[in-house]
Amino acid sequence: MSLTANVKAELIALRDPRPTARVAELTAMLRFSGGLHSIAGRVAVEAEVDSDRLARRIAREIVELYGVRPELVQLQAASVRGAGRYAVRVIENGETLARQTGLLDQRRRPVRGLPNKLTTGSRPDLAATWRGAFLAAGSLSDPGRSAALEISCPTSEAAMALVGAGHRVGIPAKAREVRGVPRVVVRDAEGIRATLAVMGAARAAADWDEVRQQREVRAGVNRLVNFDDANLRRSARAAVAACARVERALEILGDDVPDHLREAGELRLAHRDASLDELGHHADPPLTKDAVAGRIRRLLAMADKQAEETGVPATEAAVPAAVED
Repeated sequence: MSLTANVKAELIALRDPRPTARVAELTAMLRFSGGLHSIAGRVAVEAEVDSDRLARRIAREIVELYGVRPELVQLQAASVRGAGRYAVRVIENGETLARQTGLLDQRRRPVRGLPNKLTTGSRPDLAATWRGAFLAAGSLSDPGRSAALEISCPTSEAAMALVGAGHRVGIPAKAREVRGVPRVVVRDAEGIRATLAVMGAARAAADWDEVRQQREVRAGVNRLVNFDDANLRRSARAAVAACARVERALEILGDDVPDHLREAGELRLAHRDASLDELGHHADPPLTKDAVAGRIRRLLAMADKQAEETGVPATEAAVPAAVED
């Protein structure tokens, strides 16, 4: 079973007893899996999902929360090997359901983003909104350099609303448009783990984090095994030299170093093997690699100038002879 299927299986089994959270989850599932259609001049609510279990979950929630009995339909697969698709439709009383869930506003206009009650609710309601959106249109890729948790969105307004809701519960999501489709994306490894936990997929969060750590360990071992490579050895020498100079600069300047230069120097020392681009991502707020490089250069230049004025060894003197080119 794929990572996405594992997460969805865990989330489908989770039922928050709070009525407002159930409404938020159902509304998000309807919004992100289809939404509103016009059939024979009447407003119909339809959700198209990728599993029979999820379709039945949506149908049950509609019945229990709104007293409306929907129609369940298995759709034709696009190909022989295509995954089955299932639709949950409410035609009779569809407009009433759309109004009750907030998919239609008071003037009978479709809501392009998300109903306000979903984006301004309590923490459990916001978590339920994300859970419903992921169940309807979410995916999770394997841990690695291109790891991502993504949710396809019906509109850019819905994407921005989901991002805002996520930020209120600590989900570092961003809105993107990929091949013309609005998406909400979480790429940071810790952010993905936190997002899974917020949605309620605690087991999937722990499993994903374990796989991520195992891959990082293997990658680290492979880097050590291949350390004979000349480029890696040069990079290692450069990293040692840079850190030695930064340590010496901070020692020379003491309390006189500006805060932003000190932060750049401490960032270099905290992540000794990281590239300048990676250092920029670790900064708060994030910096470009040119900004990081510029601050470190100014730190070293300021320290060397003070060393010359006071007659003490400059930063270059701190570089071990074994790593000098």
